[in-house]
Amino acid sequence: MIVVVLSMVLLILAAWIALGALPAGADAHMPLPYMIALIPLMWVPSLAIAVAAIVMREWGLLCLAVAVALSSQMREVGYWSHWSPSRDLLGLFARSGASNGNARNGAAAKEKPAHGQRSTEELLADIREARRETEINASETASDVLAQRTSSSASFTVMTLNCRYGRANAKDIVATVLSRNITVLALQELTADLVRELDDNGLDMLMSYHQLGEDKETDNGGFNGIWIRVDPKSAERSAVPIPAADVPSVTLQVDPMRDITFASAHPKSPMRGCRDWSAGIRGLGRLADTAKRTDHDIAVILGDLNSSPDHPSFRALLRSGFTDANLSLGEGRRATFPSWIPWPRIVLDHALATKGARFTGVESFPIEGTDHLALVATVALD
Repeated sequence: MIVVVLSMVLLILAAWIALGALPAGADAHMPLPYMIALIPLMWVPSLAIAVAAIVMREWGLLCLAVAVALSSQMREVGYWSHWSPSRDLLGLFARSGASNGNARNGAAAKEKPAHGQRSTEELLADIREARRETEINASETASDVLAQRTSSSASFTVMTLNCRYGRANAKDIVATVLSRNITVLALQELTADLVRELDDNGLDMLMSYHQLGEDKETDNGGFNGIWIRVDPKSAERSAVPIPAADVPSVTLQVDPMRDITFASAHPKSPMRGCRDWSAGIRGLGRLADTAKRTDHDIAVILGDLNSSPDHPSFRALLRSGFTDANLSLGEGRRATFPSWIPWPRIVLDHALATKGARFTGVESFPIEGTDHLALVATVALD
């Protein structure tokens, strides 16, 4: 009897996993988006049943449990295609060494709090010092600066963060932009108060140019914004119409033949309307269509896309011409939500790019005040 019950559970799990194979748009019905988001976790009950099968010496049940567990990870393989355990261990030892060094320094370490805890005055002083160190000769024009910083061999460090109804710590965001030398910053769920706090903490000194979406009642948690270090060729309040918050964008001229457009996007969550959720994700594909028309231009989407590779709607977005930073590098799964627990986290935040750009690095880390991890990626131009 127990074997029959466990077999039925595995069949239910297999049917659950099969939901990920629905056509794009067919996932736009509650509760499918949430069920599909949990597919990567189906290995947990499958593994438990596999252990029970071993104890009971039910080898057929064991094989079925293993098959279900593996099928739940089918679309997760890309995250690990180039993963190196030795590299992760070296990083762990390096962080451990740094921690030991701080412990040995004792009181000195206490005098230098984490960047998110420094005072606004200290942060602004650091920003002014950084600006002095990188001061540009006054005889140069904006075009000269743009040409230097966006040549055909350029790379950009980009960052995206969902600010959780504007509650993210502005000081922490600005300090991260400074310490990681962020070139393009995309923020979602902004409020007017948070934008003011960002400027009060020096973001306008680090990134003089920005484009905000319109603050509308229909926004999902707040409006979106994008900041950049150099004067853009153009900017749009919303680069593509989707049934969600505006998708603000900035465009730089990389060389005489091509431009690169960066956009901050946040499709609605399923609870705000499944049809709008799916249409918003798939609608972002128009940015790739625009880039294809010239055969040279590049589009980069940064944001909380409320979806993962298990969602048919997200895979449709990738098929439109985008490459996902996390999947293309294959150096580990950079899950970003929720921030307060290490597991189980799901992949919601993404950096995507069209042909002509490739990702050379990606990392996620916490920012105080928000339920998402920040995602930072390095974009190199081909």
